[in-house]
Amino acid sequence: MEDILKKINAFREERDWRQFHNPKDLSISISLEAAELLENFQWKTSEEALSGDMENVKEEIADVLIYSLMLASDLDLDVREIIEEKLRKNSVKYPVSRSKGSNKKYTDL
Repeated sequence: MEDILKKINAFREERDWRQFHNPKDLSISISLEAAELLENFQWKTSEEALSGDMENVKEEIADVLIYSLMLASDLDLDVREIIEEKLRKNSVKYPVSRSKGSNKKYTDL
């Protein structure tokens, strides 16, 4: 993870883009890129979308991840730590005994 963060940060430092990357604008960019990812699936089945333009799907996923990793880095958050913390919380909200095989939200389990 450290290696990819270094590459992302070097890319934006070389271009002097950090000045534009405040938490608000990075958060907006994550949402915009996620919407661009969704466009691949609009009015299609998952199968149609994935067979249609997998390259664009990969690029949009990468954009979401890059912006997310930049935001985490700028906020001095350890990505591994925050993911593990969220997984622990989710394991309490969604215990296997009640959630296995179910798509219900934790409030409906």
